[in-house]
Amino acid sequence: MFHTRITVKCPAELSDMLVAELADAGFDAFIEIPDGFEGYADGEQYDAKAVEDIRHRYQSLTQDLTFNFDKVEKTNWNAVWESSYEPVVIDDTCLIRAAFHKPERNFPYEIIITPKMSFGTGHHPTTRLMIRAQLGVDHHGKRVLDAGCGTAILSVMASKLGASEIHAVDPDEWSVINGGENARLNDCGNISLYKGTTRGQQFAEPFDIILANINKNVLLDDMDWYAGHLRTGGSLLLSGFYDSDVPDILAQSARYNLVFLHRFEEDSWASLVLQK
Repeated sequence: MFHTRITVKCPAELSDMLVAELADAGFDAFIEIPDGFEGYADGEQYDAKAVEDIRHRYQSLTQDLTFNFDKVEKTNWNAVWESSYEPVVIDDTCLIRAAFHKPERNFPYEIIITPKMSFGTGHHPTTRLMIRAQLGVDHHGKRVLDAGCGTAILSVMASKLGASEIHAVDPDEWSVINGGENARLNDCGNISLYKGTTRGQQFAEPFDIILANINKNVLLDDMDWYAGHLRTGGSLLLSGFYDSDVPDILAQSARYNLVFLHRFEEDSWASLVLQK
């Protein structure tokens, strides 16, 4: 027996979306590689037409996208993950690890993530930037929205920082399922997950904190929604864009009375903390 391997080279800001769509098409294990990722399907049990449609749609957005296929011997994915998946430490304050890691020492905060994919596990700079920003914002007793939650790692961080309730939204069913698993794994009973777009949700009350680690275009398009659902004095934490995109993000946020507070950077990626 064999796995079909798809090797995708793409801009970093498209990786999460491509992984989610390819997972729906039958690929169920993913590994990050330089300039992209690899996905694996059991034999030929994937939807080739859906994959071709994904390729066609995303190539209309960028010329820096390639899909290549080959066949490889079946792999024990648990063994691969346990040998290659490393814990992440943020500012010597927060440890992000898989359940099979044994922590060498205690940290003020610890997050356990089921590593079904190598995205949303703390290994991408934007996730680390968001958590670093969260550590500087008072979450105690606050109502939080996690827009585009992925693995729900930011929701878990919010819970551990003392938020009273967290609402996590993602359009991908895999994210909602995996986010729920990670919430339970970290004993975070105050996280509610919703499948769909942020704009498609109806929330009766505004939020004290909104977290959005998505991409520049979505952030620009949804800035009005974030501002409209944020309490006066509330915090909006953003990432998923390059440091060169910061002027555009700030210009758009200023249109909705969102004031710049802090900026974090890592490997050409950026994160912003804004206040209404």
